[in-house]
Amino acid sequence: MSDWPVTHSPLPRRRPRALSPLREHLRDTFWFAPTAAMVGVFVVWWVAQELDAALVRTLRDEGDHDTLAELVRFADDAKTVVSAVGSAMMTFIGVVFSISLVAVQMAGGQFTPRVVRLFVRSRITKATFAVFLATFVLTLLVLTSYDSTPDPRDITSVPIVQSALTLVMVALSLLLFVMYVNATLRLMRVGHVIARIAEESFRVAALMPAPVHGTTPRGPGGNAEGPLGPVTAWVAHDGRAGVLRDVHTARLVRVARAHGVVLRLVPRIGDFLVPGTPVLAVHGGQAPPRRALRYALSVGVERTFHQDLGFGLRQLSDIALRALSSAVNDPTTAVQALDRVVQILAALSRRPLDAVVHRDRRGVPRLVQPVPGWTELVDLGFAEVRACGAGAPQVTRRMLAGLDDLLLLAPPERREPLLRHRELLRQAVERAAPSPADRAFALRPDRQGIG
Repeated sequence: MSDWPVTHSPLPRRRPRALSPLREHLRDTFWFAPTAAMVGVFVVWWVAQELDAALVRTLRDEGDHDTLAELVRFADDAKTVVSAVGSAMMTFIGVVFSISLVAVQMAGGQFTPRVVRLFVRSRITKATFAVFLATFVLTLLVLTSYDSTPDPRDITSVPIVQSALTLVMVALSLLLFVMYVNATLRLMRVGHVIARIAEESFRVAALMPAPVHGTTPRGPGGNAEGPLGPVTAWVAHDGRAGVLRDVHTARLVRVARAHGVVLRLVPRIGDFLVPGTPVLAVHGGQAPPRRALRYALSVGVERTFHQDLGFGLRQLSDIALRALSSAVNDPTTAVQALDRVVQILAALSRRPLDAVVHRDRRGVPRLVQPVPGWTELVDLGFAEVRACGAGAPQVTRRMLAGLDDLLLLAPPERREPLLRHRELLRQAVERAAPSPADRAFALRPDRQGIG
């Protein structure tokens, strides 16, 4: 039996999906969906062309030239519509997405540049762009299918199915355009952006395995106490410099099991890695070969939500700091961000943190991964906002109410950082408020700030 304690999380639990760095990479890019749509429309057009050819052959074999002539006239009428759609679609795409890029730029400047990822990862945005391009490509392909032979008896193909398919794509484009405008306007509203950030944070927390205590990572030269035993080898990072975005936990668990060792990740998700620094500590044996650890760590230029527990709080703090700057001066937005900070911390208040363990199929621990601790998460959510918002009574009142709520929810051993921030906030308000009446007003808890 393992010495690791079994813990339970108050968050809704789902079976964690296996990490797919490729899937996350494709979600962070904008080229894959349009490219796949254009390739798919070629296949659909080829099938439609074969159906049109089969329809013409059937009518010619049956000698039904009158019906064939009617189809030719219908196709000629549809050709006008197809030509108009083809000429207007690219102009429409350019205008719509030029305006969208301006909206994204404005949102990034108003909230934080890190929220631009919400626009890039938006499924409706990618679907709209993909369908627009696919409709344009389809119109070009359909126009090439028209037969210039004037005699219906010599016609080999009449693009009836293709023309109907084009009209369906136009209708789908209009529907997606309406949905896209609605989704874009929602993402330009700070309340919806903050709600999306909180939703992503809850998804990360819900997919985390059961955390354990007693496995705090240490640097080179130190030994981890407890069930891991001493460090027997180190594995250094030999890739490019960048932010640690993902860890292929399933691969590392398989490698550790195959070599009979326990691997401990030294950096946390979101740390910046420099080539040559240690990334894995090996306990109980020799380090696995480099080829076995290939593609186990994903390094990129910026943090992502995929496995980063603190990234949501980081973005909420950035939004609050931007709102409290002298250039923006919008404390109400800071209060909205604090609402979600308190919500996230309340969900994590009784959840074991500091490190999580990944086991193999036999239940043997194989990979220990560090995650932010409770004190670090509380500091991330409140420290910078407290320093910048001490002069805004709306912010201080909301922060005090949030700290009081968390003090009611958190277990006794986790109240120290909350009490510390409450005292630091009181001191900051005393320095910022000129009179006792102003200080008393700013230190009165209020869940709406100034409700």
